[in-house]
Amino acid sequence: MSLVLDQVSKRVTGSLHIDQVSLTLEPGTFNVLLGRTLAGKTSLMRLMAGLDKPSSGQVLMNGQDVTRTPVQKRNVAMVYQQFINYPSLTVYDNIASPLKLAGLDPSSIDRKVREAAEMLHIEKLLERLPGELSGGQQQRTAIARALVKDAALLLFDEPLVNLDYKLREELRAELREIFQTREAIVVYATTEPQEALTLGGRVVVLHEGRVLQHGPTLEVYHHPASLTVGEVFSDPPLNHVSGVVEPGTLLLGHDLKLAPLGHLARLAPGRYTFGIRANHLSVRRQSEADVAVRAEAELAEISGSETYIHVRYGHDNWVLQEEGVHEYRLGDEVTVYFDPRHLFVFDLHGILVAAPQRGVVHEATAAATARTIGLHRVADGSEG
Repeated sequence: MSLVLDQVSKRVTGSLHIDQVSLTLEPGTFNVLLGRTLAGKTSLMRLMAGLDKPSSGQVLMNGQDVTRTPVQKRNVAMVYQQFINYPSLTVYDNIASPLKLAGLDPSSIDRKVREAAEMLHIEKLLERLPGELSGGQQQRTAIARALVKDAALLLFDEPLVNLDYKLREELRAELREIFQTREAIVVYATTEPQEALTLGGRVVVLHEGRVLQHGPTLEVYHHPASLTVGEVFSDPPLNHVSGVVEPGTLLLGHDLKLAPLGHLARLAPGRYTFGIRANHLSVRRQSEADVAVRAEAELAEISGSETYIHVRYGHDNWVLQEEGVHEYRLGDEVTVYFDPRHLFVFDLHGILVAAPQRGVVHEATAAATARTIGLHRVADGSEG
C-alpha cells in the first residue's frame, strides 16, 4: 500500500502548521521524519493517520482518496512518546485489545500476542499490569500492540524520547531489525540527527511545516540541499562562515587565506557561505591538510567522554565536538584546526553548491563516523 500526500496543508486558528507537503511513501520502507521541535512532525503524522483532516490537498492510499476517511476506517497504528497503555488491563490484554476489536478468534489472538511479546522481549511480563512495569517495558508493550494489528501504515512519534540512553539504543536496534521483514510503511519522527542515521532507510527533513529534502538517509546527510537542511541534520548544528572565492584563492572568514583544492577548486569566483560539522573541527592538528584559525573560547560543555567547545571566530560562533575532557575559560584563546576538504559550500541563498567527497575522512573522526553510520551501511547498500 503506497501513501501519497499531494500538496497537503494544515491551518489551525489561522496558523499554518503544514505547508503544501507532497510525499510518496512506498510499502516496505522505513521513513524518518527529522526536524526540530515544532517543525510539524506530529501534525504531519496525524494527517497521515486520519486523526486530522488537511485544510487543503489530498491523502491517497493505494491510489484511493482517503482525505476525509477517519482513522477508524484506515489500516493504521500509531505509537506516541508517552507510554499509553490501558492501566486496568494486563500486558497480554493491552496487546490483544486491537485484535479483539477486529473480531479475531481467540487462538489467532493468542498466537499474535505471544509472537509480538517475544519479538519485543516482554513474553515473561504478559500477566503484569502497566503500573508494575518500567518505562522501557511500558513502551515495548505499546509497540507490541501496534505491531499485532499488521497495519499497512505504522507511525512512531518520538517513541524513545522518554527512555534512558541504554534502553533507547536497545530499542532502536530491535525496531530496525523488526521492520526489515515487514511490508508496512513505517514513519518514525525524531529531533535527533544521530537517531536518523542509526535507523537508516529514508529521511524527510521538515522545517516550519515544509519538507526541505527527502531521500536516502546517508545521501541527504552527505548532500544537504540547503544550509537549513545541513543545520537540521547536524548535532550540534552545522557551523558556517562567509567566504570569497577569487582566482586561485579562497578568503575565509576575516583572516584566513588558502588555496582552493578538491571540490573547492571548481567554484566560480564569488561570495559563498561555507559550512562544516562540529566533529570536523578540532583543537588538535589531525593531518597535514589542516589549516588553523585563532578563536576565542566562550563555553566548554563536558558531556561524558566528549566536550563541546563553543568558540567565537570573528563574527561567527562555532561549536567543536572534541573527544575527551577539555576545560576552557571564557576568553581563552583557542586554535581551531580543520581540513578544508570537509567544507560544504552554499550560495548566498543557502542552496548547496558543492559537498565534500565522501572518502575524505580524518583518521581521528573515522571511528566516530563508523559508530554513527556503520550500523546500517550493509542494510542500505550504502557507502559512508
